[in-house]
Amino acid sequence: MQTIENRQFTLASRPHGKPTNDNFSFKKVTVDALKQGEVLLRTIYLSLDPYMRGRMSDAKSYADPVAIGEVMVGATVCQIEQSNNDKFAVGDWVLAYTGWQDYAISDGEGLMPLGKNPSNPSYALGIMGMPGFTAYMGLLDIGAPKEGETVVVAAATGPVGATVGQIAKLKGCKVVGIAGGNEKCQYAVDTLGFDACIDHRSDNFNEQLANACDAGIDVYYENVGGKVFDAVLPLLNTAARVPLCGLVSQYNATELPQGPDRMGALMGQILTKRIKMQGFIIFDDYGHRYDEFATDMQKWLSEGKIHYREHLVTGFENTLTAFNDMIDGKNFGKTVVQVNQPL
Repeated sequence: MQTIENRQFTLASRPHGKPTNDNFSFKKVTVDALKQGEVLLRTIYLSLDPYMRGRMSDAKSYADPVAIGEVMVGATVCQIEQSNNDKFAVGDWVLAYTGWQDYAISDGEGLMPLGKNPSNPSYALGIMGMPGFTAYMGLLDIGAPKEGETVVVAAATGPVGATVGQIAKLKGCKVVGIAGGNEKCQYAVDTLGFDACIDHRSDNFNEQLANACDAGIDVYYENVGGKVFDAVLPLLNTAARVPLCGLVSQYNATELPQGPDRMGALMGQILTKRIKMQGFIIFDDYGHRYDEFATDMQKWLSEGKIHYREHLVTGFENTLTAFNDMIDGKNFGKTVVQVNQPL
């Protein structure tokens, strides 16, 4: 039987700040022969997501860190290249969690079938996967937007933020996005249908945000933190809701930000305005409600009510660069690496 070579990115050391090539080993290993009941998964698409930065560190979190020497984790869309399992045929597409590598062997446990010929297989990593699900549940369950309220979302053209804003519009809300650069802001308004979008790089960002949110902010979907939240905090209305999804501006930080301690101001606002701020981990907290999300999202997509954009990077060797670009906000849409061509 032909020998199959498997390229892998394994974690070599814990990053201090932005991950570099020195933090990873690029290995080539031989794939083992399949046993009975196993399948060989060929990675076609690899999802890159901000949570991965936390998994590179050994700080205590909701999930164990990637061990030194282990393959970096990540969701993947794969095809079955070989099968010794009656439930899977060669050529089948599946959603898996095989990480930063070309190939993986599975006994079939945990694989989500995507069919023989899915029209957009990589969507399972984005709008129909973890980012879309995160946007849906965080906004609707924790944010609980009501018609006529003002919803603000940062990283407004990313896979979560763009979906949050569009769902909020479907619920009859005024939606103000925050993004980096005029092109992204224009896209949020012209394509996604936001009422306004503010460039956080602007010199008068705080003033522009306040003007756009002249009735205050009822729901702020938080996935950035930092100076963006500093501008949002004083605009939050009484009984505002803040779904806390992520803090991407802080993931490479090695120390606390300069300036005064803001904790007192935050706690004071939460108390006096009776603000609800809640963090969540999507599959831990809402995994049992995925079907509810999938039904609504498939309907909205089929009706053209939700727009979705991918930032597709070609070439497995470009994975780390693409990851850092995403953390720095240089991507435009959901970052996906095409690792291999389909079978």
